[in-house]
Amino acid sequence: MRILLAEDERKVAEHVRAGLVAEGYAVDVAHDGDEALWLAESNTYDAMLMDINMPHKDGITVVRLLRRKGVLTPVMFLTARDDIEDKVRGLDAGGDDYLTKPFSIVELLARLRAVLRRQRPQASNLVCVADLELDLLSHQARRAGEQIELTRREFSLLELLINASPKPVSKTSIVEHVWDQHFDSETNVVNVYIKMLRRKIDKPGLTPLIHTVRGVGFVLREGEP
Repeated sequence: MRILLAEDERKVAEHVRAGLVAEGYAVDVAHDGDEALWLAESNTYDAMLMDINMPHKDGITVVRLLRRKGVLTPVMFLTARDDIEDKVRGLDAGGDDYLTKPFSIVELLARLRAVLRRQRPQASNLVCVADLELDLLSHQARRAGEQIELTRREFSLLELLINASPKPVSKTSIVEHVWDQHFDSETNVVNVYIKMLRRKIDKPGLTPLIHTVRGVGFVLREGEP
């Protein structure tokens, strides 16, 4: 999943970014309100982590502007402010959660998972296509009962494909959700990762699940698309 992190303190931003990346998230970082607003309007995110005290525009103003423009991406405010009034302002502006600094990365990740679950309450931690199972909480994958070892990037790509199944996912969408804004879209890395996934998922003797949809992208489903 792709996350926008808006935080003007660069050390804090890097600490949080590293924690998110270690869990398999793709992270775009903004260091002021104007940059956060521009990124949020220009890209599709699964969630946004928004500091309140930022140069140019504060986080609450950014979220208010986004909500007026119809951007409904869930937002968690990260801030040193712990007054009730500030929490109310943030939530009334369109925030979905509020975490006061200093905080632990473990708590941040747990709250982020909760916010994301609320966006799709019907979802569970275990998603399946045919005999392929993906546990979104433990980050484990199994095919025909056999565990599959995946890198974090491979898991993120497989998670995107399995959540979209049986619909295809374009290369552009894969880049947006699995890599960050510094990714070179001209490289062949998406095809490389798809090839690596096929070697692990579609082993000889098993029904192929990952298919190429010419002119569109890739799809994870049973049977030809």
